[in-house]
Amino acid sequence: MRVVLGVGGGIAAYKAAEVARLAIQNGMSVQCVMTAGAREFVQPLTFATLTGQKVITDLFSSQSPEATLASAVEHIGVAQENDVLLVAPATANVLARFAHGIADDFLSTLYLAFTGPVVLAPAMNNNMWAHPATQANVATLRSRGHRFVEPGEGFLACGTTGPGRLAEPAQIVEALLEVQRVRQDWQGETVLVTAGPTQEPIDPVRFLSNRSSGRMGYALAQAAAQRGAKVVLISGPVALHAPAGVERIAVRTAEEMRAAVLARLAEASVVIQCAAVADYRVAQPSERKIKKSDAAFTLAMEPTPDILAELGRIKGHRLLVGFAAETGDLEKEALRKLESKNCDVMVGNLVGEGMGFDSGENEVLLMFRGGEVVNLPRASKTVIAAQILDRLAPLRAAHPAYGR
Repeated sequence: MRVVLGVGGGIAAYKAAEVARLAIQNGMSVQCVMTAGAREFVQPLTFATLTGQKVITDLFSSQSPEATLASAVEHIGVAQENDVLLVAPATANVLARFAHGIADDFLSTLYLAFTGPVVLAPAMNNNMWAHPATQANVATLRSRGHRFVEPGEGFLACGTTGPGRLAEPAQIVEALLEVQRVRQDWQGETVLVTAGPTQEPIDPVRFLSNRSSGRMGYALAQAAAQRGAKVVLISGPVALHAPAGVERIAVRTAEEMRAAVLARLAEASVVIQCAAVADYRVAQPSERKIKKSDAAFTLAMEPTPDILAELGRIKGHRLLVGFAAETGDLEKEALRKLESKNCDVMVGNLVGEGMGFDSGENEVLLMFRGGEVVNLPRASKTVIAAQILDRLAPLRAAHPAYGR
């Protein structure tokens, strides 16, 4: 596992050297990124000697124009080449910049470009740790799915006693090992995910669609890829970038999505049908723009193909997961769809009240073919995606397709 070790500017920076040593001892590759404050406590040479890799200290090079150009995009390369971002110590300043998306040095810029798991080991004065601003920043970062290695209690360098000490290096490395174990639990699977809305044309400039942002499907695709799966993401029109390591196939209409799904179905062992596919389309879209007039007019509609139901008929030994977005009677409707579409799992969610469509958060109900019902409380879609994959893990292990 390749780890970026971000070192924040606090007295605990000296302990980061032991974190690096233990991580390497456990078979990890480590590259260090130091803030300006961290370099006041520990020299970059220390980490370069321990890791055998270049230590990054500046966002821009002060050398030749060629070196400056390379350093200007280096954060993107480091983000793409490494598996986990660990920050130890994560100072109050680092947490605040991460939480608010401030990118004013290499570490904070790297954070915004990084799509993998993030592990944060805070260290600061106990009053700074307890301050509402810091705790709000921690809550924000937790909502993004980041893992915290909680600070310990004891005598602090400032002379006070309380929570704020950097966790022991062995604890921090254990958190990395846990991330490594989690990351590999979908290895060997090929996951086919659909996401976003479809657009059904009325004429060359108008279409029928829905409010799906695609965020839930993209979060699932990203989580599966981070945990070792090969992921094919078939996406309707959304304003999102493809997650790192995910193959994205862009489609527009329900018919195009159906064709793309069937074309890639043979290689999939797990299918997660998260897209909000339009139920109806215009029977005969106009080839020219329909001009506005005072007269009313009617659109003749016809059903779109039911992709999930078709997959339920032909899935074979594949694990099939469907989504049901409802405005009421959630459990009843999710159960109906679970049975009628022949899914193994149905994920139901109520849309509205700041959740579901076009929202960064969700609250879902998982219904399993065996009768089990699991409620996942409101959280970011990143967290919900990880929890869904956690719940699918035992099903995968027992499913006929597993170990095929």
